[in-house]
Amino acid sequence: MSDFLITGPQSPIATVLMAHGAGAAMDSPFMEAMAALLAAREIQVLRFEFAYMASRRATGKRKPAPKAELLADSFRDAAARARMQGAGRLFIGGKSMGGRVASLVADDLHAAGTAAGLICLGYPFHPPGMPEKLRTRHLETLVCPALIVQGERDPFGGRAEVEAYRLSPAIRLVWVADGDHDFGPRGGRGVTRKGNLAAAADAVAAFVSRA
Repeated sequence: MSDFLITGPQSPIATVLMAHGAGAAMDSPFMEAMAALLAAREIQVLRFEFAYMASRRATGKRKPAPKAELLADSFRDAAARARMQGAGRLFIGGKSMGGRVASLVADDLHAAGTAAGLICLGYPFHPPGMPEKLRTRHLETLVCPALIVQGERDPFGGRAEVEAYRLSPAIRLVWVADGDHDFGPRGGRGVTRKGNLAAAADAVAAFVSRA
């Protein structure tokens, strides 16, 4: 696992440990934009890469992402390391798969006092085009306070379908107007990707202030 990529103030209101999606690294445009927006809201962001992505960076060879369950221990290790490096109020989460992996360990880390909450940016509720293959069972009983920021037309779970799911009352859903998986809207909708990303960052800032 690579070193943390740290963005934000040294005395933040909170720190977010953020993992990347399955196919994009910790310095992808989405991750860069969100880290900068959260830093502007006095939130420190610690980004890290799972071993398969760090190997891809080092060798240039694309390795597929392992199953999310196989990455859970790596997220636990990253959270422990963040604590050792002095992170204060720590929230865990990430983009797409990164948020899903965080959700698998959230209750354990919250019960241990390590994580104050969970933040998922574009949760992959199911693979695109496969709504029957839900990844929600553990979300039905989640205890850790959680925020899921989701595009209204995300192919991994859009508003019409997700609002019909049975999810824990610990989860707060915030919808990004006409957003896709990266929160980008279609043209002519009166909203922009820049505005949607800012709205997502506002939702995160509000969440960490309350949790």
